[in-house]
Amino acid sequence: MKYRENIEAVAALQPDYLGFIFYEKSSRNNEDVVPELPKGIKKIGVFVNASISFIAEKVAMHNLDGVQLHGEESPEFCKDLRKQVSQKIIIIKVFSIKEEFDFTVLNNYEAFVDYFLFDTKGKLPGGNGYTFNWEVLHDYPSKKPFFLSGGIGIDHLEKIKNINPSLPIHAIDVNSKFELKPGLKNIELLTEFIKDLK
Repeated sequence: MKYRENIEAVAALQPDYLGFIFYEKSSRNNEDVVPELPKGIKKIGVFVNASISFIAEKVAMHNLDGVQLHGEESPEFCKDLRKQVSQKIIIIKVFSIKEEFDFTVLNNYEAFVDYFLFDTKGKLPGGNGYTFNWEVLHDYPSKKPFFLSGGIGIDHLEKIKNINPSLPIHAIDVNSKFELKPGLKNIELLTEFIKDLK
């Protein structure tokens, strides 16, 4: 999310989370003050290989409820971030997948993050606009809930509904397929998606 009126319009749809990117190389980079949101919507800051001090500054400045770590952050980084920022902050660690994935890399993160997020491996750290092979998730060995992300659009509704119900999917993360331009969401399309997903 990037534009105030658009943020308010999306918030009116009552999503569980809204994401705000703090990464200068992204066309969605947020340079404004994140507005207060209706109760029940969590503000998540998205960071890529940022320092703990930078993340802490943005958490305090924008009253963020959580952070999404989209770079190469280590388990130790996640542990230290939790100590320095707040025990209440939600930590989401992103892992990028294409055709296969070694889930053993998650083991050392289990104790220090609240959720994993699985995105599509591409040229950019997110927002690449296409999905990864969801069949890989059948080998997911953990009980930790995760966000499903990566190029999800309105045309994926049936596929989402048919995902193995035993998988601990916490939320569906949508972005580029619902944009009119980077950071500006298509309210009509999002309304349809949310309605049909329920």
